[in-house]
Amino acid sequence: MPHSDRLSQGLLHAFVLDGYGSAETISFAQLENLQLSAQQSLWLHWERSHLRTEQWLRESSGLSEFSRDLLLEENTRPRLLRLENQELLLFLRAINLNPQADPEDMVSLRIFANAKHLYSLRQRPVQITGDLLKALEKGQGPKNTAEVLLFLAQSLTDRVERVVSDLGDTVDQEEARADSDELYIPSPLGMLQARRTAANLRRFLAPQRDVFLALTRTQESWFLADDAMYWNELNNRLTLHLEELELTRERVGLILETEHRRRNERMGRTMYLLAIITGFFLPMTFVTGLLGINVGGIPGSEQPYGFILSCLVLAILAFGQWLFFRWLRWV
Repeated sequence: MPHSDRLSQGLLHAFVLDGYGSAETISFAQLENLQLSAQQSLWLHWERSHLRTEQWLRESSGLSEFSRDLLLEENTRPRLLRLENQELLLFLRAINLNPQADPEDMVSLRIFANAKHLYSLRQRPVQITGDLLKALEKGQGPKNTAEVLLFLAQSLTDRVERVVSDLGDTVDQEEARADSDELYIPSPLGMLQARRTAANLRRFLAPQRDVFLALTRTQESWFLADDAMYWNELNNRLTLHLEELELTRERVGLILETEHRRRNERMGRTMYLLAIITGFFLPMTFVTGLLGINVGGIPGSEQPYGFILSCLVLAILAFGQWLFFRWLRWV
C-alpha cells in the first residue's frame, strides 16, 4: 500500500528493484539522496494531476523540458518517442476497469524510462500496477526497467483480451438467438453499444499496436537480447484483438441488418394480408351499402325472406371471390 508521506507528495509507489525480481519500497524523502548500485533500478509511480508531481518533475527529476511537458500534457494518445542518451517516452492506454466506468473509456499511462529509472504517471487509477506490486512481493517481478515496461505492456494486453472476449461472447449469444428464433428481436441499443465499444477500443489499440511493433526494433542497449521477441508477441496478440474487434463491428452490423430485413418482411406480410382482407370485403361492403340506402324501391324490402336472400347473395359473392383469389394465387 502507498505510504501517507508519499501520497501527500503525489507519489503513489516508489520501489528500488534489486535486479533479482524483488524490490524495496522507499519514502519520498529518500529520493533526494538515493544512490543506486549497478544491479538496482528505480520505479516511481505518480498521480499526474497532483501539484507536487509537476513540481518534482520540473525541479528534481533531471528530465528535459521537452520530456516534462509531454508527461504532463492533458491529452495523450499511444505513441513512442526515442530521446537522446538511450531514453524513451512511452504513452499507452489501459482498459478502464474502475467501478461504474466503461471499458472503452481507456486510461492514459505515461512512462519515462532509461537504463536505471522508470517514471510512470497515471491520470486515473490503473489496476495493472497492482499486478506489478504482487509480483514484486513474491520475488517474481521485473528485474530492471526494461522488464517493467514489458510487464506493464503484457498486463495491459491481458485485460484487453478479456474485454474483447466478453464483447465477442455477447455478440455470439445475440447472433445465435436471432438465428434459432425467427421471433426473437435483438436489442438495438445493446448491439449499438457493442459496436460503439469495439470502435472506441480500436481507436486506441491500433496506435498501441504500432508502439509494440516499434519496440520490436530495439535500439536501446539496456533492453535484453530476447525482449524484441516478447514485444513482437505482444504486437501479434494486439493485432489479433484488433481483427476480432473489426469482426465484432461487422457482425453487429449483420445482426442489425438481419433484424431490419425481418422487420420489413413481417411488415410486408401484414400489409399483404390487410390488402387481401380489404379486397375480399370491398364488394360485399359495396352491396350492403347499396342495399342499406334509405330510399324507396329497395329489392326485397317488403318480402319476409329478403334478409335471408341478401345473406345468400353475399355468401355466393364471397365464395366467388375466394375462387377468383385462388385462381390468381393470392391465397
